[in-house]
Amino acid sequence: MPKGLKSTSSLITIGFVTTELVPDTYTQGRVDLQLNPLDNEVFVVQAIDLDPSSPNALAGVNTRVDCALTTTSQASMVNLSATSCLAKAELDIRASGFVDGGVGFQKSSMETPPSNLEYIGIIATNDFFVSIQGTANGTVKRVAGKMYGYRARADASVYAALVQSEVLSS
Repeated sequence: MPKGLKSTSSLITIGFVTTELVPDTYTQGRVDLQLNPLDNEVFVVQAIDLDPSSPNALAGVNTRVDCALTTTSQASMVNLSATSCLAKAELDIRASGFVDGGVGFQKSSMETPPSNLEYIGIIATNDFFVSIQGTANGTVKRVAGKMYGYRARADASVYAALVQSEVLSS
């Protein structure tokens, strides 16, 4: 358990899904954690599993599906270098120059942390965001997933620092 935090729940699993509003367009969904800021409540993230739709296999066309889970709202797709990004997944089909559907590739951040990590992130504000964006697919794509963690109460100074850090990272 991180210093300055006291667990107030057992393991919680939160499911989510975000679907593109228009094909190949950045779309972001908001998931409310229903945290109690009056009690300095935070959510300690232990693992995240992202399951994006497969890109379309189109002859001669590179297609892609990107998705990310972030602690703050984003205007466009981010990568793991963004402070607010807790998880990222990318699926690619490289078919440029081929007459068939091409070759698929998959990249993702670690879905389950090594056993020596206590947590992979702390969400101090009341929600998190899940984004999806396809490239050259021509059809709507979606991402479903689960986030695993627990609620905790933070000391006043720790809570203030966590909220400020999260807000400034947006």
